[in-house]
Amino acid sequence: MNKLTTFLLGGILLFGAVGCDVARTSADAPTSDDGKVENPGQVQDTKEDATNEIRQKQLNSDIRAREQRNDIAGNQEKRDDSDLESEIRAKLEANIPRSKLTIQAKDGNVAIAGTVPGDKEYSTIEPLAKEITGVNNVNIDNVKVVPGPES
Repeated sequence: MNKLTTFLLGGILLFGAVGCDVARTSADAPTSDDGKVENPGQVQDTKEDATNEIRQKQLNSDIRAREQRNDIAGNQEKRDDSDLESEIRAKLEANIPRSKLTIQAKDGNVAIAGTVPGDKEYSTIEPLAKEITGVNNVNIDNVKVVPGPES
């Protein structure tokens, strides 16, 4: 019975890790960084969740926890790709409401694709991403500005 339980748990964890291969700021963000945006005119207003004080604290807490873990591990500059993706996702989600962005990282080089509601938000993507320790380069060529409904 113990072997079966271990096998099932291992399978679930493996399936979950494979299913979460990109970080996205919303459930309807693109699933890749190739610049293809499905239904760009349907930018939903997710501002309430993104600007919610509790959500902001949660996102900042997640970033601090990863930074503390990396402090313990030794090298703050060397980050796993998945950690970079997750930290950047949290940073962008907290600071750019209504964005639909996909983040992919490889050895400190980050590619971001999707949509944002305005030029102001577009111009903040790269500086926000570079605030995360371990980010070397940010490519936002596949981010499009798609104005959503006015808030």
